Amino acid sequence: MCDWELAKIQEQLNSNTTTKVFFTDLNGRLKNVTVNPENIESILRNGVGIDGSSIAGMATVDDSDRILKPVVDSFRLVDFGDKKVGFFIGQIFNQDGSRSDVDPRLALERAVARAANDFQIKLTMGPEHEFFLLRGDEFGGEIHTDKLDYFDSSPSDVGEVVRQEIVDVLGRCGVKYEKTHHEVTSSQHEINLEPGDPLTVADRTVLFVFVTKEVAARHQLHATFMAKPFTGFNRNAFHIHVSISDLNGVNLCYDKNNEYHLSETLMHFIGGIVKHAREASIVLASTINSYKAYLLDKEAPVVRGWGLRNRSSMIRLPLAAGPEATRLELRCPDATGNVYLQFAIVIFMGLAGIEGKEDPGPPDVGSNYRRELLPKVFDRRYLPRDFFPALMEAEDSAFMEESLGSQLFSNYMRIKTREWESFRTTITDLEHRTYLLI
Repeated sequence: MCDWELAKIQEQLNSNTTTKVFFTDLNGRLKNVTVNPENIESILRNGVGIDGSSIAGMATVDDSDRILKPVVDSFRLVDFGDKKVGFFIGQIFNQDGSRSDVDPRLALERAVARAANDFQIKLTMGPEHEFFLLRGDEFGGEIHTDKLDYFDSSPSDVGEVVRQEIVDVLGRCGVKYEKTHHEVTSSQHEINLEPGDPLTVADRTVLFVFVTKEVAARHQLHATFMAKPFTGFNRNAFHIHVSISDLNGVNLCYDKNNEYHLSETLMHFIGGIVKHAREASIVLASTINSYKAYLLDKEAPVVRGWGLRNRSSMIRLPLAAGPEATRLELRCPDATGNVYLQFAIVIFMGLAGIEGKEDPGPPDVGSNYRRELLPKVFDRRYLPRDFFPALMEAEDSAFMEESLGSQLFSNYMRIKTREWESFRTTITDLEHRTYLLI
């Protein structure tokens, strides 16, 4: 840390500024600790102690002490108007000063480094942020805030006011947006921010979730990124756009001499994602609720594959404004997962495809939502249709363990297995309605 960086941060912080260091547990849930801004120099250099055993997947009770150290470059002064928050992303360290193997951010740092060092490429990523604005955090009564549809607007639409306030707050701390709009389902919204390097964008996603929930609460609303809150309606997706360039920033996705003008590098990258999609599904769609979105006609992909401008495909090649904008869009993730692990595993899948020269196969033709494509209970041509087969695929995957690291992967699978066991053994209202009269 340079003296001028410290001075710049200290200049923006004062006793009236709430200063927070954010991180995520393995599930992707936001965690933060509030620190005294008067001590920021010491905290930036030495970090602050936390109890790792109280964080999902972090540590055991007999070896619980961890150090949370702010990343200097992640600092943002978030101005909500009536209050300001000094925002940092934190890295997690062990007691001896070494980096914690189960810090999700470390997995992404390793993926980015491997792309640069072993393949001489860098990635640009841009997620689409979808969320619902509801009247409360419990179901019952009239929870919806509107009855609008895709791109709809209304003079009474509180959602448009909230969306604008979110991008205004983000704009004041240097984050630019591309577009905002109402989504397909009532009370559902989307905000797209400018793409960037994976670590910056992952850190920014944590900031986005924090700001979105704070702004919604100021309007007495609840913002949720839950994958599928409503039966029969579209889900909250987390589509991830990815482009590949060399270390000088030259786009490597376009090749005018190849079919569809797509480079071999891009096609192999896609091939790796297609090959490993089933085993990586437990990270990309990481909750039991995630898999209730994988059904026909609701814009969640069901088939492993890719397509040209095909919104039913798992990987879509969007219409590009020019060669430099050629990219892929991965459509299977949702925002209930850990963004660092999601970005990391997408990169590792793509790099494995480049390394193995994986062929993604022919592009999808027509809609993948055709009724004749309904899969069997178990069919490897498709993404897992439920949480349990996704767990099985990951459990048997050497690729997942090698990519994420044995300790992180083991801890993650332990958490997800417990989640499945809790669901498996809990009696639901649906079971009462179906079986109680037997």
